[in-house]
Amino acid sequence: MTHRDVTAAVAGVVLTGGASRRMGRDKALIEVGGETLAVRVAATLTAAGLAPVTCVGGDLAALGRRGLVAVADDHPGEGPLGGVLTALARHRAADGVVVTACDLVAPSVGALARLLAAAGVAAPDAGVVVPVVAGRRQWLHALWRPAAAPALVAAFAAGERSVARAAEAALTVHAYAEADPLADADLPGDLPSGAG
Repeated sequence: MTHRDVTAAVAGVVLTGGASRRMGRDKALIEVGGETLAVRVAATLTAAGLAPVTCVGGDLAALGRRGLVAVADDHPGEGPLGGVLTALARHRAADGVVVTACDLVAPSVGALARLLAAAGVAAPDAGVVVPVVAGRRQWLHALWRPAAAPALVAAFAAGERSVARAAEAALTVHAYAEADPLADADLPGDLPSGAG
Protein backbone atom coordinates (compact mmCIF):
# COMPACT_ATOMS: atom_id res chain seq x y z
CA MET A 1 0.00 0.00 0.00
CA THR A 2 1.15 3.52 -0.63
CA HIS A 3 1.35 6.13 2.08
CA ARG A 4 -1.15 8.98 1.99
CA ASP A 5 -0.60 12.25 3.85
CA VAL A 6 -3.65 12.52 6.08
CA THR A 7 -2.48 15.00 8.72
CA ALA A 8 -3.71 18.17 7.03
CA ALA A 9 -7.29 16.94 6.79
CA VAL A 10 -7.71 15.29 10.20
CA ALA A 11 -9.67 16.87 13.03
CA GLY A 12 -9.14 16.12 16.70
CA VAL A 13 -11.91 15.54 19.24
CA VAL A 14 -11.65 15.07 23.00
CA LEU A 15 -14.59 13.30 24.64
CA THR A 16 -15.38 15.31 27.77
CA GLY A 17 -18.94 14.22 28.52
CA GLY A 18 -18.46 11.10 30.61
CA ALA A 19 -20.19 10.68 33.95
CA SER A 20 -16.87 9.99 35.76
CA ARG A 21 -18.70 7.82 38.31
CA ARG A 22 -15.61 5.84 39.36
CA MET A 23 -13.50 9.00 39.63
CA GLY A 24 -16.16 10.81 41.67
CA ARG A 25 -15.71 14.14 39.86
CA ASP A 26 -15.54 15.51 36.32
CA LYS A 27 -12.37 13.98 34.89
CA ALA A 28 -12.07 16.55 32.12
CA LEU A 29 -11.60 19.33 34.68
CA ILE A 30 -9.12 17.62 37.03
CA GLU A 31 -5.90 19.62 37.11
CA VAL A 32 -2.45 18.12 36.66
CA GLY A 33 0.45 20.53 36.93
CA GLY A 34 -1.89 23.52 36.61
CA GLU A 35 -3.68 22.23 33.47
CA THR A 36 -6.88 20.25 33.25
CA LEU A 37 -6.77 16.77 31.75
CA ALA A 38 -8.90 17.98 28.82
CA VAL A 39 -6.53 20.88 28.12
CA ARG A 40 -3.52 18.52 28.21
CA VAL A 41 -5.11 16.13 25.71
CA ALA A 42 -6.37 18.92 23.41
CA ALA A 43 -2.92 20.55 23.40
CA THR A 44 -1.34 17.24 22.42
CA LEU A 45 -3.79 16.81 19.54
CA THR A 46 -2.92 20.32 18.35
CA ALA A 47 0.81 19.65 18.69
CA ALA A 48 0.36 16.55 16.52
CA GLY A 49 -1.00 18.76 13.73
CA LEU A 50 -4.71 18.02 14.06
CA ALA A 51 -7.15 20.84 13.35
CA PRO A 52 -9.59 21.89 14.42
CA VAL A 53 -9.51 20.41 17.91
CA THR A 54 -12.79 20.42 19.83
CA CYS A 55 -14.29 18.85 22.93
CA VAL A 56 -17.61 16.99 22.86
CA GLY A 57 -19.93 17.05 25.86
CA GLY A 58 -19.51 17.90 29.51
CA ASP A 59 -19.46 21.31 31.15
CA LEU A 60 -19.20 23.47 28.03
CA ALA A 61 -18.90 26.73 29.97
CA ALA A 62 -16.09 25.44 32.20
CA LEU A 63 -14.23 24.02 29.21
CA GLY A 64 -14.65 27.31 27.37
CA ARG A 65 -13.18 29.23 30.32
CA ARG A 66 -10.08 27.09 29.91
CA GLY A 67 -9.70 28.12 26.27
CA LEU A 68 -11.22 25.00 24.74
CA VAL A 69 -13.79 24.90 21.97
CA ALA A 70 -16.56 22.63 23.23
CA VAL A 71 -19.80 21.48 21.62
CA ALA A 72 -22.76 19.63 23.07
CA ASP A 73 -22.93 15.88 22.68
CA ASP A 74 -25.79 14.98 20.32
CA HIS A 75 -26.39 11.88 22.47
CA PRO A 76 -25.76 12.90 26.10
CA GLY A 77 -25.67 10.07 28.58
CA GLU A 78 -25.35 7.42 25.86
CA GLY A 79 -21.65 6.69 26.31
CA PRO A 80 -18.63 7.23 24.10
CA LEU A 81 -20.26 5.82 20.95
CA GLY A 82 -22.63 8.79 21.04
CA GLY A 83 -19.60 11.07 21.35
CA VAL A 84 -17.94 9.43 18.35
CA LEU A 85 -21.12 9.94 16.31
CA THR A 86 -21.23 13.60 17.37
CA ALA A 87 -17.58 14.02 16.35
CA LEU A 88 -18.19 12.49 12.93
CA ALA A 89 -21.31 14.60 12.39
CA ARG A 90 -19.37 17.78 13.21
CA HIS A 91 -16.48 16.93 10.87
CA ARG A 92 -18.15 15.40 7.80
CA ALA A 93 -15.71 17.08 5.41
CA ALA A 94 -12.56 15.82 7.15
CA ASP A 95 -10.54 12.85 5.89
CA GLY A 96 -10.53 11.54 9.42
CA VAL A 97 -11.34 12.41 13.01
CA VAL A 98 -9.07 11.34 15.85
CA VAL A 99 -11.30 10.81 18.88
CA THR A 100 -9.62 10.48 22.27
CA ALA A 101 -10.67 10.17 25.86
CA CYS A 102 -10.12 13.24 28.02
CA ASP A 103 -8.38 11.26 30.78
CA LEU A 104 -5.19 10.11 29.08
CA VAL A 105 -2.53 10.01 31.78
CA ALA A 106 0.33 10.88 29.43
CA PRO A 107 -1.01 12.14 26.08
CA SER A 108 1.65 11.51 23.44
CA VAL A 109 2.41 13.32 20.20
CA GLY A 110 4.46 10.28 19.20
CA ALA A 111 1.50 7.93 19.62
CA LEU A 112 -0.66 10.27 17.55
CA ALA A 113 2.01 10.46 14.85
CA ARG A 114 2.02 6.65 14.66
CA LEU A 115 -1.79 6.66 14.44
CA LEU A 116 -1.65 9.07 11.53
CA ALA A 117 1.06 7.00 9.86
CA ALA A 118 -1.10 3.88 10.23
CA ALA A 119 -4.03 5.77 8.70
CA GLY A 120 -1.79 6.70 5.79
CA VAL A 121 -1.23 3.06 4.88
CA ALA A 122 -4.68 1.71 5.81
CA ALA A 123 -6.95 0.47 3.07
CA PRO A 124 -9.25 3.21 1.74
CA ASP A 125 -12.30 1.30 3.00
CA ALA A 126 -11.04 1.15 6.59
CA GLY A 127 -13.69 2.90 8.66
CA VAL A 128 -11.50 3.13 11.73
CA VAL A 129 -7.78 2.90 12.45
CA VAL A 130 -7.16 1.70 15.99
CA PRO A 131 -4.00 1.08 18.04
CA VAL A 132 -3.62 -2.21 19.89
CA VAL A 133 -1.85 -2.12 23.26
CA ALA A 134 -1.08 -5.38 25.06
CA GLY A 135 -3.65 -7.17 22.93
CA ARG A 136 -6.46 -4.66 23.51
CA ARG A 137 -7.85 -2.32 20.87
CA GLN A 138 -7.85 1.25 22.15
CA TRP A 139 -11.08 2.59 20.65
CA LEU A 140 -10.80 5.95 22.43
CA HIS A 141 -7.48 6.72 20.76
CA ALA A 142 -8.55 5.93 17.20
CA LEU A 143 -8.96 7.66 13.85
CA TRP A 144 -12.50 7.39 12.46
CA ARG A 145 -13.44 8.09 8.85
CA PRO A 146 -16.62 10.17 8.37
CA ALA A 147 -17.73 7.71 5.67
CA ALA A 148 -18.14 5.16 8.48
CA ALA A 149 -20.80 7.26 10.19
CA PRO A 150 -23.90 5.72 8.54
CA ALA A 151 -22.99 2.21 9.65
CA LEU A 152 -22.29 3.40 13.19
CA VAL A 153 -25.53 5.42 13.23
CA ALA A 154 -27.44 2.30 12.20
CA ALA A 155 -25.84 0.26 14.98
CA PHE A 156 -26.60 3.02 17.49
CA ALA A 157 -30.22 3.25 16.31
CA ALA A 158 -30.52 -0.53 16.76
CA GLY A 159 -29.55 -0.11 20.41
CA GLU A 160 -25.82 -0.74 20.36
CA ARG A 161 -23.84 1.42 22.81
CA SER A 162 -20.48 -0.36 22.81
CA VAL A 163 -17.90 1.37 20.63
CA ALA A 164 -16.02 -1.91 20.17
CA ARG A 165 -19.03 -4.00 19.19
CA ALA A 166 -20.37 -1.33 16.82
CA ALA A 167 -17.02 -0.88 15.07
CA GLU A 168 -16.19 -4.57 14.82
CA ALA A 169 -19.64 -5.50 13.51
CA ALA A 170 -20.19 -2.61 11.11
CA LEU A 171 -16.78 -1.42 9.87
CA THR A 172 -13.58 -2.54 8.22
CA VAL A 173 -11.06 -2.10 11.03
CA HIS A 174 -7.36 -1.38 10.50
CA ALA A 175 -5.55 -2.32 13.72
CA TYR A 176 -1.84 -1.85 14.40
CA ALA A 177 0.48 -2.50 17.35
CA GLU A 178 1.28 0.47 19.61
CA ALA A 179 3.99 0.36 22.27
CA ASP A 180 2.79 3.43 24.19
CA PRO A 181 0.51 2.28 27.04
CA LEU A 182 -2.15 4.94 26.25
CA ALA A 183 -3.25 4.64 29.88
CA ASP A 184 -6.31 6.49 31.12
CA ALA A 185 -7.42 7.51 34.60
CA ASP A 186 -10.59 5.78 35.77
CA LEU A 187 -9.92 5.97 39.52
CA PRO A 188 -8.21 8.63 41.66
CA GLY A 189 -5.18 6.36 42.04
CA ASP A 190 -4.71 6.32 38.26
CA LEU A 191 -4.06 10.06 38.10
CA PRO A 192 -0.56 11.38 37.42
CA SER A 193 1.34 12.80 40.37
CA GLY A 194 0.48 16.44 41.01
CA ALA A 195 -3.21 16.00 40.21
CA GLY A 196 -5.52 18.16 42.23
